[in-house]
Amino acid sequence: MTAGGPPPGLSGHVGQDGSMSIVKINVLTVPAEQREVLEKRFASRAGVVENSDGFEWFELLRPVDGTDDYLVYTRWRDEAAFQAWMEGPMKQAHQGGGDRPQPAATGSTVWTFEVLQQTGPKSEG
Repeated sequence: MTAGGPPPGLSGHVGQDGSMSIVKINVLTVPAEQREVLEKRFASRAGVVENSDGFEWFELLRPVDGTDDYLVYTRWRDEAAFQAWMEGPMKQAHQGGGDRPQPAATGSTVWTFEVLQQTGPKSEG
């Protein structure tokens, strides 16, 4: 990495300290009969993560190719911002009383990636 940014030819999201954003992908295995439950739970929590310090992006990806795995994509300024969210708002949202509903997912794995390159549509000029 060159000072103040990524190597030549790579354009990722670079923080003020020169660090790259990180992506967390939570792979949730959700049986077909629980898909609607999961989607409604995410819809009801809309807005919970958006105000978290260091939060950059969220997407819930529904499987369409025969797998039971949903992907929960979040992008963060850095690992510290993600961990602060995990220990604060996310932990609070997942704690509940004895009548808390069962999880819709039967399994969960978290993948971590560093943003190395990104692009978007070119502006019409």
